[in-house]
Amino acid sequence: MSQTLANPALRSTRWSQYYALTKPRVVQLIVFCALIGMLLAEPGWPDLRLAAVATLGIWLVASAAAAFNCLVEQHIDARMARTAWRATAKGELTTPQTLIFSGVLCGAGSAVLYLWVNPLTMWLTFATFVGYAVIYTVVLKPMTPQNIVIGGASGAMPPLLGWAAMRNEVGPEALMLFLIIFLWTPPHFWALALYRVEDYRKSGLPMLPITHGSEFTRLQVVLYTLVLFAATLLPFTYGMSGWIYLLGALGLGVVFIAYALALWRDYSDLLARRTFRYSIWYLSLLFSALLIDHYLMAWI
Repeated sequence: MSQTLANPALRSTRWSQYYALTKPRVVQLIVFCALIGMLLAEPGWPDLRLAAVATLGIWLVASAAAAFNCLVEQHIDARMARTAWRATAKGELTTPQTLIFSGVLCGAGSAVLYLWVNPLTMWLTFATFVGYAVIYTVVLKPMTPQNIVIGGASGAMPPLLGWAAMRNEVGPEALMLFLIIFLWTPPHFWALALYRVEDYRKSGLPMLPITHGSEFTRLQVVLYTLVLFAATLLPFTYGMSGWIYLLGALGLGVVFIAYALALWRDYSDLLARRTFRYSIWYLSLLFSALLIDHYLMAWI
């Protein structure tokens, strides 16, 4: 019997290493956004069995993409304080182990979606895996400072996946949700890159604060936040949502713009960190407002 199997503590540690590769906090937000898409796709409560199966499939494929990302970036992660603790960066998990783990998760998730949801959702989810794990991680991220902008398309897919799981189609409402996350991604990640700039400099990645400087990046944060604010009004103007969502979108958007303007005018690492943290709350609360509005309007 191997040492790993004979020692429960070691076995527990190894499983925790695999679990950490799936980037649980990131995947939780992905699954949350996909679930929002599922709930918004139906006027009332969706088919809960179908929603549960679709959530499982999307979670498995998203976790596979996260693990593959850790594998590809293991040498970069090792040079960054924020990621040096990962098992792949420390050499505690080998390339074959991580590759098999990612492949099993992706295969299992794809099978679940194809067999028990619909082929459209499976192919869209698999395309998201390829977009994030290969096109973004392998090609775009090390080549261009616009990696976040272009690669943001993969990160914006979850609500569209959820919508497709329920409707077996991609409607304009799903595309609006996609657009919101797509425009949210640059100011969210650039706020992080601003106060982690030295980490990214060590990594060798051409992040915008390194290639174009802090002031230019902060201006881009302001501009994207303004465009994002306009995009969040689309669900109301299209008739997808009502006044409850509109008030939430206006309030949350004004605060996000205020953070961006303050960051542009008087930069500090502390303010960049607060902007990054608020951006996470912003997206969660914005979609929560959309969901609350959806069900309250249905009951009224």
